[in-house]
Amino acid sequence: MRVARREGSTDYSLMLRVLSLRVLAVLFAVGCAGRSTAIGRANPAPERYPIVPAPRRIEARSGEFQLDPATRIVLSDPASTELRALSELLAAPLRAASGLRLPVSSEPLKEGAPHAIGIRLTPGPASADPESYRLVVTESGATLSAPKPAGLLLGLQTIRQLLPPELEREVRLQSPWKGAAAPTAASTPAAPVRWAIPAVEIEDAPRFRYRGVLLDVARYYYPPEFIEKVIDLLALYKLNTLHLHLTDDQGWRLEIKKYPRLTQIGAWRRETILGQNFRPYIGDGTPHGGFYTQDQMRDIVAYAAARHVTVIPEIEMPGHAQAALAAYPELSCTGGPYEVSTVWGMHEEIYCPSERTFAFLEDVLVEVMRLFPSKYIHIGGDEVPKKQWKESAVAQEVIRREGIAGEEELQSYFVRRIERFLLAHGRRLIGWDEILEGGLAPEATVMSWRGTEGGIEAARQGHDVIMTPTNRTYFDYYQGCPAGEPLAIGGFVPLDSVYAFEPIPDELPPEQAARVLGAQGNVWTEYIPTPARVEYMLLPRMLALSEVLWSPKEARSWRGFVARLPAHFARLDALGAEYRRSLNPGAPGTTAMYSLPRTCP
Repeated sequence: MRVARREGSTDYSLMLRVLSLRVLAVLFAVGCAGRSTAIGRANPAPERYPIVPAPRRIEARSGEFQLDPATRIVLSDPASTELRALSELLAAPLRAASGLRLPVSSEPLKEGAPHAIGIRLTPGPASADPESYRLVVTESGATLSAPKPAGLLLGLQTIRQLLPPELEREVRLQSPWKGAAAPTAASTPAAPVRWAIPAVEIEDAPRFRYRGVLLDVARYYYPPEFIEKVIDLLALYKLNTLHLHLTDDQGWRLEIKKYPRLTQIGAWRRETILGQNFRPYIGDGTPHGGFYTQDQMRDIVAYAAARHVTVIPEIEMPGHAQAALAAYPELSCTGGPYEVSTVWGMHEEIYCPSERTFAFLEDVLVEVMRLFPSKYIHIGGDEVPKKQWKESAVAQEVIRREGIAGEEELQSYFVRRIERFLLAHGRRLIGWDEILEGGLAPEATVMSWRGTEGGIEAARQGHDVIMTPTNRTYFDYYQGCPAGEPLAIGGFVPLDSVYAFEPIPDELPPEQAARVLGAQGNVWTEYIPTPARVEYMLLPRMLALSEVLWSPKEARSWRGFVARLPAHFARLDALGAEYRRSLNPGAPGTTAMYSLPRTCP
């Protein structure tokens, strides 16, 4: 996950030249009236319906619903506080941007209500997809309906994308992250904005139920407001999971009240390696640190829940533990002393499999579970050097006592103990694919990062899988030639490689393929010290991943996706988000999926 990413040769095919996105948008635009299609494959009009991810089914219609002083918000149950809260996520910024009153009606929604944006909760059969929705827009009004609030929220994001991008200025100004950079002058409208929604009928639901992004806050601390900005971006593009990597060798970022030294000591490092100056080592001479109080984390989790985004915490074990061991060296096999690491990569320092360690980790997980109501708790489990276990009398005694074959099986024993504890508290364990080694814990979900092989093996063993292979979903890899890009850890994952990703391997028959819950993009932050750099590495690759995970496989079209991107670049400009403004316009699969192209200097 961390060390292998340093690889990156220059042995593959040429990158195709960058083309103007706006020229592509015109090139691929076609007439729309009366056409019914999955929008990705035969886009009825990318500039008219620039929706990302592409809906499952869309029927283009002529005309538009123009908002005016008579327009109101009408709910199927005006007394529902949940419906009112959902509607305000769209209505509040829309009022400020348009100057319209957009009152919430006290009367329940009726079919075909004129001058209304109707929001209807329509409970259906238990089998109904909770994230599905239906949107109908005519010249007289718009009606959004869904079986569950999650579907309504996702439908509101579609309406948001169909409205002018100037709406996003008010989203930014009304958000906790309002300190984001001001929109660029190029995105400022030269004429009054026409507040209208194009007529359309959409029926939509996701392909995969797990659609996530990992944000590594252990290597660098980012303020809570920025995490909430990331959550807003996830919701806008119908991603439903934020995986927060909270602990590692370089920092412990979550307050644990029973163990205060985790943040008093473990959250701070004396400096950080400068660039990639490993030999000889050169540090930047600047202390770095920070952590999230439990109150701050509760607020982040609640902010995400209001947008139907689940936050999954990762507490690394038994490896990547040096920051914790700097605070509590008695949890190691050697006794320390240790310091919070200032360099990246694998470290020998790991938790000792003692009863003291298990008591500590269980105490930590109790506090973690109080903060995070997520079904899953991620325990890492990757990159665990076994040297200290081989030399430890404590570890060797556990091997003898438990009849374990060796250190690999000792790691499996470690993970199984933690899994039993989580299951006893009604939670499920996720680990990186190394947890397969030595035997997989009975109910564990595997996150496959070293390619898809670990996921294939886990699915064959009857375990759930989340695919996150380095060559498709590692958003800390270069997007282009290093000379023109910010410093990255290595590798090459351009936008079209992300879009070409298929989470279900051909090797899996249908019953095993059903074990693939979805996938996520990973933003490891060893070389990403600022929020703006996170955004640049995430966007627009996150948009490509969102379409991979939401849209039907047969509906996906690289050309259609590229044609819709200019509208989203304007939206990101209005949000004050950083992003990579150029892309490789070649067909998926024509560029190297891992190594940098020969044309790089």
